[in-house]
Order: sequence, then structure tokens, then C-alpha cells
Amino acid sequence: MMRLSLTPQTQKKLARFKQIKVGYFSFLALAALSLLLCLAELWVNSRALVVKYEGNLYFPTYGAIIPGSTFGLGYEYETNYRDLQQRLADSDENWVVLPPVPYNPFENDAQGGILRPTPPDIDRGHYLGTDTTGRDILARLVYGTRTALLFALAFMVSVYVIGIVIGCSMGYFGGAFDLIFQRFIEIWSNVPFLYMVIIVFSIIPIESSIAARVIILLVVMVLFSWTSMTYYMRTETYKEKSRDYVMAARVLGAGTMRIIFKHILPNVLATLVTFMPFTIVSAIAAVTALDFLGFGLPVPTPSLGELLKQGTGNLRTAPWIVISAFTTLVLLLTIVTFIGEAIRESFDPKKYTLYR
Repeated sequence: MMRLSLTPQTQKKLARFKQIKVGYFSFLALAALSLLLCLAELWVNSRALVVKYEGNLYFPTYGAIIPGSTFGLGYEYETNYRDLQQRLADSDENWVVLPPVPYNPFENDAQGGILRPTPPDIDRGHYLGTDTTGRDILARLVYGTRTALLFALAFMVSVYVIGIVIGCSMGYFGGAFDLIFQRFIEIWSNVPFLYMVIIVFSIIPIESSIAARVIILLVVMVLFSWTSMTYYMRTETYKEKSRDYVMAARVLGAGTMRIIFKHILPNVLATLVTFMPFTIVSAIAAVTALDFLGFGLPVPTPSLGELLKQGTGNLRTAPWIVISAFTTLVLLLTIVTFIGEAIRESFDPKKYTLYR
């Protein structure tokens, strides 16, 4: 059985991180939130968790669509499980177990046949009310937060991979390669990001799938965000390659790839960990701002920015929309920022890094 072995310096850093209570408890809160978001379909969903009908058990949550005719409802499209629960309320043998929030983020609950925002209603299961088209706000917040975190993680990984590869190459090889990329980065950094987003999304065909539009947005954001990480990696690699342990590795016959990946990167990546939470914060803030402006995630993808846009447009008639979205965004960014501050303090190289 493989065991994870940590160096004494890393153990000290982790011990220091646990001592910073605000950051440590924020990390636990984010871990718990991430777990809940991964299992969102089990507690925020219009599909039933379990249905017992005519002696058979059905688990619709993660399965295929079950038509209403399966339960004697007389139609072939997907079952309305809230309606089915009401129909089977008086039956002892047949029953339906719904999630605590029995709505998905896309369905419209038109009360009185009119799509309009409604205030929180515990009896109907709208604990935070509905938005301007009758969609449950809590469901939109849950799935929107999960989308934002997944998008931010994909953004961070992409930026780090590009920044590390190009930055290490610039710092290690130097010369003409370094000079050419520096001039390219200087030019590329002056290209206006927002204008490019507007241009790209104006030429994307309307019939493009949601997944394709999300990937395009991610690619555009990454293309305009990798330069800062590249400059940092270039500087750190340039400093590390002149240290004694790198020279010793060359004398012992180590090749270029071994020196970069086995010696330089491990000494640089420990510091890069401190940037990760702040990269996630910047990604969430950026995609929320783009959603607010209408150039972010495609409709009807749940997003915090889209709810903020609805809320600011209906401050007087539906204040619960902006209150819910703004509170969620502030809490999420605050938690991640606290984690970042704790990591930066606990991984401070001035305290724990030792060169021999």
C-alpha cells in the first residue's frame, strides 16, 4: 500500500495552516460545500429520490427519463413527480420521496399561469422565492455556484499549465526564445479582453450547444490570463537555474528535462500553491461580471451573474433576488480569500524554505 510521505518543511507548513483558524475552518466549509454541490441532485431536483409504484421501486434521480405513463398518468413525457406525490398521497402502498428542494434550476413554476417573481414561500418549496421567469432561486444558486467553481477550477488548471510550460522555458533557455516571447506577451497583453469576448460571441452560431459555448468562453478567458503566471514562472526559473543544486545536477549528467521537472519545478511549485485560491477568486469574479453583462455563460445556464442582473433590474419589486445572489457571491469569495490568505502565510518561503 502506497503511503504519502511529506517533507519536514511541508509538514510544518500544514501544521501552520491548521493553526490559522479562519483559513482552516474556511477550508473545511469549502470542502463541505463542494461535497454538497457534487451531490446537488440529491437535495435540489425536480426528480424524485425514490418512487414505489405497484410493488416496484424506481430511482429517477440519476437514471433515464421515466414517462408519466409508467405511473398511470397518461402522458409519455417525463413524470411530474410533485404532481405524482399529490396523486399518491392517500395511498399506503404507493409513495414518492422528493428532495428537500423539489425544483430543478430550469423549470418555470408559473403561479396563476403568469411567469413572474414570487417571494419566498415555504409551503410551495421556494425557500428563497423565484426569479423573473418563475424559476426557483435556491436551485439556481446551488447549480450556479457549482458551475462557477467548476469553471474556476478548469480556468486555474489551464492557466497554470500554460504559464508553467512557457514560463519555465523562457527562464531556463533564455536567449532569443525568451526575447521573442517577451515581445509577444507585451503585444498580447494590450489586446482588450472585453472587446474580444464581444466579438467572439457575436460570431458564434446561435445553434451552438451550451457545452460548446462554455468551452469557448473558457478558452477566451485562458488566452487572456496566462501571461501573469508566465512572467512569474520565468522569474523564478531564472533564479533557480543559477543555484548550486542545479549546477551539481548538470555536473552529474542530468538532462534538461530532468533538471526542470525534478529539481527546479518542485522548488517553485510550493510557492505557486499560494496563488491558487486567488486565481479561483479572480475567475469566479470575472465569469460573474461577464454573466452580468450578458457575455458569459449561455442562457439558460444557472449563474450568479445572471441572478445579479435580474436582481438589480427588479430591486423594488423583487429584492429577494439580488439579496440571495449577492450574499452567496460575497460568502463564496470571502471563504476562498480566507483560505488563500492562510495558505500564503503558512507557505511563506521566508519561514520554511531552506537552500543547501
